[in-house]
Amino acid sequence: MAYKTSPAGGIATAPAQPSPQTTAPTARRLVGVDLARGLAVLGMFTVHAGPEPAATGALAPLVEATYGRSSALFALLAGFTLVLMTGRPEPRTGRPGRQAVARVLIRAAVLFVLGVALVAFGTQVDVILAYYALLFVFVLPFYRLRAASLAVAAAATALVLPQVLYLVKLAIDGGSWSDTLIAADPLAGLTDSDGVLDLLFTGPYPVLTWIPFLLAGMAVAKLDLSQAVVRARLALTGVGLAVLGYGGSWLALHLVPGAYAAVAANTDGDSPSSAWWSETVGEPTDNFREWLLVGAPHSQTTPSIVGATGVALAVLAGCLVAVDRLPRFRRLATPVTAVGMVSLSAYVLHIVAIRAVWKEDLPGSWAELFLFFAATMLFAVVWTRLFRRGPLEYVLHTAAKPARFIR
Repeated sequence: MAYKTSPAGGIATAPAQPSPQTTAPTARRLVGVDLARGLAVLGMFTVHAGPEPAATGALAPLVEATYGRSSALFALLAGFTLVLMTGRPEPRTGRPGRQAVARVLIRAAVLFVLGVALVAFGTQVDVILAYYALLFVFVLPFYRLRAASLAVAAAATALVLPQVLYLVKLAIDGGSWSDTLIAADPLAGLTDSDGVLDLLFTGPYPVLTWIPFLLAGMAVAKLDLSQAVVRARLALTGVGLAVLGYGGSWLALHLVPGAYAAVAANTDGDSPSSAWWSETVGEPTDNFREWLLVGAPHSQTTPSIVGATGVALAVLAGCLVAVDRLPRFRRLATPVTAVGMVSLSAYVLHIVAIRAVWKEDLPGSWAELFLFFAATMLFAVVWTRLFRRGPLEYVLHTAAKPARFIR
């Protein structure tokens, strides 16, 4: 079975010699990936354009669950897509391998420019695309590894890199070199941020601590997901990691002497007791060791990475099983699956809409969020009925065409 991928989202199959026995399971599996990607995009919409969790009453935990976890699922599926682009189940080598690497790098460059342009819009949204592009570049050297090696790499980076980031931030805060670097960085002036330092260390999606998500997605892409036992193990692994990450954070905050008090004293949120899973704990007002025990979204700690990876794996496994075993559900989920097929276009268009319609004031109501959902799903369903790729997915595909001239 040969695979084709859409540039940053949808996945299609192109069987060389189709047969009923091999084509159907593969199609279901890939629909499940698109469904998971669609859920990730809609989850990020909820964060960017939905009501604050505190204003949602009994639904607050559901809304809160989208914070950090949606973007982690999006990043994990980016790793999955990278493997599809570079060869699955066996990585491409020789000239095809060099061409695949070139396509990834070209698409990363386009995504980077697009991400910087969206940041320059000045919305309140933390745009992920520039980070996403750099992450592709950083994990690309790992594409030839097998699933077990990628899983080990994901685990190792999740354990080590958050501690490295903590030390880097201490160095940034303790010297003037970072100010000098930022002043000389044209990207910092263009985006009104810390520029390269933001992308690597200080931003909402620092490359240093988001590498594990892509490596985990790459490992999953190497598996034979058509097998029920593999999907079951994936689901159990996801649940186990979620419990380990968030449960481990809760235990550490309660058992390590002074940890809870340090979190309460050094964060600007309203609920330090939620530091093990919720963003209501706020942001740290200073770098302190106890923060490394927190599991809150975007805390860039080992517990948060492990927990969010577990949630992402469980959601992906659930989507794969649902579209395989529940044909009616698969049909009902078509609008969300369509969003996953044009995920880049949907993501960019929602930021443009926020800038054009709501300016600096995000919608913040259920009615406006559901309007966002409905408009996006209608666009996705109509577009995917007429075209193979989303509009921006087609731009990426076209931009990468020169890679075919590489020898």
